[in-house]
Amino acid sequence: MTVETLRRRYFIEIAFDGGAYHGWQIQPNAVTVQELLDKALTTLLRDPIGTVGCGRTDTGVHAKQLYAHFDVAHEATVGDTDALLYRVNALLPPDIAAKRLIAVAPDAHARFDAAQRSYEYHTHFQKDPFLHGRSWQLRSTPDVGAMNEAAAILLQHEDFSCFSKSNTQVYTNICRVTRAEWKWVDEQRLVFYISANRFLRNMVRAIVGTLMEIGQGEHPPEYMHTVIRSKDRSVAGASVPACGLYLTEVTYPYL
Repeated sequence: MTVETLRRRYFIEIAFDGGAYHGWQIQPNAVTVQELLDKALTTLLRDPIGTVGCGRTDTGVHAKQLYAHFDVAHEATVGDTDALLYRVNALLPPDIAAKRLIAVAPDAHARFDAAQRSYEYHTHFQKDPFLHGRSWQLRSTPDVGAMNEAAAILLQHEDFSCFSKSNTQVYTNICRVTRAEWKWVDEQRLVFYISANRFLRNMVRAIVGTLMEIGQGEHPPEYMHTVIRSKDRSVAGASVPACGLYLTEVTYPYL
Protein backbone atom coordinates (compact mmCIF):
# COMPACT_ATOMS: atom_id res chain seq x y z
CA MET A 1 0.00 0.00 0.00
CA THR A 2 1.43 3.38 -0.99
CA VAL A 3 1.90 6.40 1.27
CA GLU A 4 -0.77 8.25 -0.72
CA THR A 5 -3.45 5.67 0.15
CA LEU A 6 -2.60 5.97 3.85
CA ARG A 7 -3.31 9.68 3.97
CA ARG A 8 -6.48 11.62 3.37
CA ARG A 9 -6.92 15.37 2.90
CA TYR A 10 -9.74 17.42 4.39
CA PHE A 11 -10.93 20.99 4.18
CA ILE A 12 -12.24 22.53 7.38
CA GLU A 13 -14.40 25.66 7.29
CA ILE A 14 -14.20 27.91 10.34
CA ALA A 15 -15.42 31.30 11.52
CA PHE A 16 -13.96 33.45 14.29
CA ASP A 17 -14.02 36.74 16.12
CA GLY A 18 -10.42 37.90 15.80
CA GLY A 19 -10.42 40.36 18.67
CA ALA A 20 -8.48 38.09 21.03
CA TYR A 21 -5.98 36.76 18.50
CA HIS A 22 -2.84 37.83 16.68
CA GLY A 23 -4.36 36.83 13.37
CA TRP A 24 -4.80 33.41 11.78
CA GLN A 25 -1.23 32.28 11.18
CA ILE A 26 0.90 30.66 13.89
CA GLN A 27 3.41 33.07 15.44
CA PRO A 28 5.98 32.73 18.21
CA ASN A 29 4.92 34.13 21.58
CA ALA A 30 1.39 35.04 20.41
CA VAL A 31 -1.96 33.23 20.45
CA THR A 32 -3.42 32.67 16.97
CA VAL A 33 -6.47 30.94 15.53
CA GLN A 34 -4.39 28.41 13.59
CA GLU A 35 -2.51 27.39 16.73
CA LEU A 36 -5.71 26.57 18.61
CA LEU A 37 -7.26 24.76 15.65
CA ASP A 38 -4.14 22.63 15.11
CA LYS A 39 -4.03 21.73 18.80
CA ALA A 40 -7.68 20.63 18.80
CA LEU A 41 -7.29 18.50 15.67
CA THR A 42 -4.03 16.97 16.92
CA THR A 43 -5.64 16.04 20.22
CA LEU A 44 -8.66 14.42 18.65
CA LEU A 45 -6.95 12.65 15.74
CA ARG A 46 -3.91 11.58 17.76
CA ASP A 47 -1.76 12.59 14.81
CA PRO A 48 0.32 15.80 14.50
CA ILE A 49 -1.87 18.13 12.41
CA GLY A 50 -0.58 21.23 10.66
CA THR A 51 -3.31 23.09 8.80
CA VAL A 52 -2.72 25.23 5.70
CA GLY A 53 -5.05 28.23 5.55
CA CYS A 54 -6.57 29.93 2.52
CA GLY A 55 -4.68 33.07 3.53
CA ARG A 56 -3.68 35.02 6.59
CA THR A 57 -5.58 37.59 8.62
CA ASP A 58 -3.96 40.32 10.70
CA THR A 59 -4.34 40.83 14.43
CA GLY A 60 -7.93 41.71 15.29
CA VAL A 61 -9.41 40.84 11.88
CA HIS A 62 -12.49 38.61 11.85
CA ALA A 63 -13.60 35.81 9.53
CA LYS A 64 -17.11 34.70 8.73
CA GLN A 65 -15.65 32.03 6.46
CA LEU A 66 -12.09 30.73 6.31
CA TYR A 67 -10.94 27.40 4.90
CA ALA A 68 -7.87 25.38 5.81
CA HIS A 69 -6.73 21.95 4.67
CA PHE A 70 -4.96 19.21 6.59
CA ASP A 71 -3.88 15.60 6.09
CA VAL A 72 -4.53 12.67 8.38
CA ALA A 73 -2.44 9.52 8.47
CA HIS A 74 -5.34 7.03 8.32
CA GLU A 75 -8.89 7.35 7.10
CA ALA A 76 -10.11 5.42 10.12
CA THR A 77 -8.91 8.13 12.51
CA VAL A 78 -11.52 10.59 11.21
CA GLY A 79 -14.61 8.40 11.17
CA ASP A 80 -17.90 10.33 11.25
CA THR A 81 -17.05 13.87 10.12
CA ASP A 82 -20.10 15.36 11.90
CA ALA A 83 -19.04 13.71 15.16
CA LEU A 84 -15.47 14.95 14.74
CA LEU A 85 -16.72 18.47 14.01
CA TYR A 86 -18.76 18.40 17.22
CA ARG A 87 -15.71 17.34 19.21
CA VAL A 88 -13.50 19.99 17.57
CA ASN A 89 -15.98 22.68 18.58
CA ALA A 90 -16.01 21.35 22.13
CA LEU A 91 -12.24 21.97 22.34
CA LEU A 92 -12.21 25.35 20.61
CA PRO A 93 -12.96 28.55 22.55
CA PRO A 94 -16.37 30.25 22.07
CA ASP A 95 -15.00 32.81 19.62
CA ILE A 96 -13.84 30.16 17.10
CA ALA A 97 -16.35 27.84 15.40
CA ALA A 98 -15.72 24.88 13.10
CA LYS A 99 -18.58 24.78 10.58
CA ARG A 100 -17.82 22.07 7.99
CA LEU A 101 -15.39 19.22 7.43
CA ILE A 102 -15.07 18.05 3.82
CA ALA A 103 -13.05 15.21 2.30
CA VAL A 104 -11.22 16.50 -0.79
CA ALA A 105 -8.73 15.27 -3.39
CA PRO A 106 -5.15 14.65 -2.17
CA ASP A 107 -3.85 17.63 -4.18
CA ALA A 108 -6.59 20.10 -3.19
CA HIS A 109 -5.08 23.24 -1.68
CA ALA A 110 -6.90 25.75 0.53
CA ARG A 111 -4.71 28.67 -0.52
CA PHE A 112 -3.73 28.06 -4.13
CA ASP A 113 -7.08 26.68 -5.32
CA ALA A 114 -9.19 29.57 -4.01
CA ALA A 115 -10.84 31.25 -7.01
CA GLN A 116 -12.20 34.31 -5.20
CA ARG A 117 -12.09 35.92 -1.79
CA SER A 118 -14.50 38.53 -0.43
CA TYR A 119 -14.12 40.99 2.44
CA GLU A 120 -16.36 43.47 4.21
CA TYR A 121 -15.25 46.55 6.12
CA HIS A 122 -17.80 47.75 8.67
CA THR A 123 -18.18 51.33 9.94
CA HIS A 124 -20.75 53.04 12.17
CA PHE A 125 -21.47 56.57 13.37
CA GLN A 126 -22.93 56.39 16.86
CA LYS A 127 -21.37 54.86 19.93
CA ASP A 128 -22.67 51.31 20.23
CA PRO A 129 -21.30 48.85 22.81
CA PHE A 130 -22.44 45.91 20.66
CA LEU A 131 -20.28 47.10 17.74
CA HIS A 132 -17.19 47.81 19.84
CA GLY A 133 -14.32 45.73 18.46
CA ARG A 134 -16.40 44.68 15.46
CA SER A 135 -16.79 47.95 13.53
CA TRP A 136 -14.93 51.26 13.16
CA GLN A 137 -16.74 54.27 14.59
CA LEU A 138 -16.47 57.33 12.34
CA ARG A 139 -16.77 60.91 13.55
CA SER A 140 -18.42 62.28 10.42
CA THR A 141 -20.27 60.95 7.40
CA PRO A 142 -18.08 60.74 4.28
CA ASP A 143 -19.19 61.41 0.71
CA VAL A 144 -20.29 57.90 -0.22
CA GLY A 145 -20.85 58.83 -3.87
CA ALA A 146 -17.27 60.02 -4.23
CA MET A 147 -15.95 56.91 -2.48
CA ASN A 148 -17.93 54.62 -4.79
CA GLU A 149 -16.67 56.51 -7.83
CA ALA A 150 -13.12 55.98 -6.60
CA ALA A 151 -13.80 52.35 -5.67
CA ALA A 152 -14.94 51.61 -9.22
CA ILE A 153 -11.48 52.62 -10.44
CA LEU A 154 -10.04 49.59 -8.62
CA LEU A 155 -11.65 47.35 -11.23
CA GLN A 156 -9.63 49.10 -13.96
CA HIS A 157 -6.21 48.17 -12.53
CA GLU A 158 -4.34 45.00 -11.57
CA ASP A 159 -1.05 46.09 -9.96
CA PHE A 160 -1.84 47.03 -6.36
CA SER A 161 1.70 47.49 -5.03
CA CYS A 162 0.61 50.80 -3.50
CA PHE A 163 -1.69 48.99 -1.06
CA SER A 164 0.71 46.22 -0.03
CA LYS A 165 2.45 46.05 3.32
CA SER A 166 6.20 46.57 2.92
CA ASN A 167 8.70 43.69 2.81
CA THR A 168 6.20 40.92 2.10
CA GLN A 169 7.37 37.74 0.44
CA VAL A 170 4.96 37.50 -2.49
CA TYR A 171 5.77 36.68 -6.09
CA THR A 172 3.42 39.28 -7.57
CA ASN A 173 1.27 42.26 -6.62
CA ILE A 174 -1.20 41.56 -9.41
CA CYS A 175 -4.82 41.11 -8.26
CA ARG A 176 -8.09 41.14 -10.19
CA VAL A 177 -10.77 43.05 -8.27
CA THR A 178 -14.31 42.16 -9.35
CA ARG A 179 -16.36 44.12 -6.81
CA ALA A 180 -15.68 47.26 -4.77
CA GLU A 181 -18.56 49.30 -3.38
CA TRP A 182 -19.96 50.97 -0.27
CA LYS A 183 -23.51 50.27 0.86
CA TRP A 184 -25.63 51.53 3.73
CA VAL A 185 -26.83 48.76 6.05
CA ASP A 186 -29.05 51.21 7.90
CA GLU A 187 -28.90 54.91 8.84
CA GLN A 188 -25.94 54.38 11.15
CA ARG A 189 -23.90 51.63 9.48
CA LEU A 190 -21.91 51.80 6.25
CA VAL A 191 -20.11 48.74 4.82
CA PHE A 192 -17.48 48.39 2.10
CA TYR A 193 -17.67 45.20 0.01
CA ILE A 194 -14.71 44.01 -2.05
CA SER A 195 -13.99 40.78 -3.95
CA ALA A 196 -10.89 39.66 -5.87
CA ASN A 197 -9.05 36.54 -6.90
CA ARG A 198 -6.38 37.33 -4.30
CA PHE A 199 -5.39 40.07 -1.86
CA LEU A 200 -2.07 41.44 -0.66
CA ARG A 201 -1.23 41.86 3.02
CA ASN A 202 -2.98 44.93 4.46
CA MET A 203 -4.54 45.64 1.04
CA VAL A 204 -8.17 46.08 2.09
CA ARG A 205 -7.39 48.27 5.09
CA ALA A 206 -5.14 50.49 2.94
CA ILE A 207 -7.82 50.76 0.24
CA VAL A 208 -10.43 51.76 2.81
CA GLY A 209 -8.05 54.34 4.28
CA THR A 210 -7.52 55.85 0.83
CA LEU A 211 -11.25 55.87 0.09
CA MET A 212 -11.91 57.59 3.41
CA GLU A 213 -9.52 60.40 2.46
CA ILE A 214 -11.46 60.82 -0.76
CA GLY A 215 -14.77 60.65 1.11
CA GLN A 216 -13.60 63.42 3.46
CA GLY A 217 -12.80 65.66 0.49
CA GLU A 218 -9.00 65.48 0.73
CA HIS A 219 -8.77 64.23 -2.87
CA PRO A 220 -11.11 63.88 -5.87
CA PRO A 221 -12.26 60.36 -6.84
CA GLU A 222 -9.86 60.21 -9.81
CA TYR A 223 -6.97 60.50 -7.36
CA MET A 224 -7.31 56.72 -7.01
CA HIS A 225 -5.63 56.40 -10.44
CA THR A 226 -2.66 58.41 -9.16
CA VAL A 227 -2.32 56.25 -6.05
CA ILE A 228 -2.41 52.96 -7.95
CA ARG A 229 -0.05 54.09 -10.71
CA SER A 230 2.48 55.31 -8.13
CA LYS A 231 3.07 51.74 -6.85
CA ASP A 232 4.16 53.51 -3.65
CA ARG A 233 2.58 52.61 -0.28
CA SER A 234 3.35 56.08 1.09
CA VAL A 235 1.05 57.68 -1.51
CA ALA A 236 -1.99 55.66 -0.40
CA GLY A 237 -4.00 56.43 2.72
CA ALA A 238 -3.28 55.13 6.20
CA SER A 239 -4.50 51.65 7.14
CA VAL A 240 -7.82 51.73 8.98
CA PRO A 241 -8.33 49.78 12.25
CA ALA A 242 -8.50 46.00 11.97
CA CYS A 243 -11.70 45.70 14.05
CA GLY A 244 -13.96 46.53 11.10
CA LEU A 245 -12.52 43.97 8.66
CA TYR A 246 -14.13 40.59 7.94
CA LEU A 247 -13.15 37.83 5.55
CA THR A 248 -16.64 36.80 4.45
CA GLU A 249 -16.35 34.28 1.63
CA VAL A 250 -13.78 32.05 -0.09
CA THR A 251 -14.87 30.12 -3.18
CA TYR A 252 -13.40 27.04 -4.86
CA PRO A 253 -14.22 25.38 -8.18
CA TYR A 254 -14.98 22.06 -6.47
CA LEU A 255 -16.90 23.10 -3.33
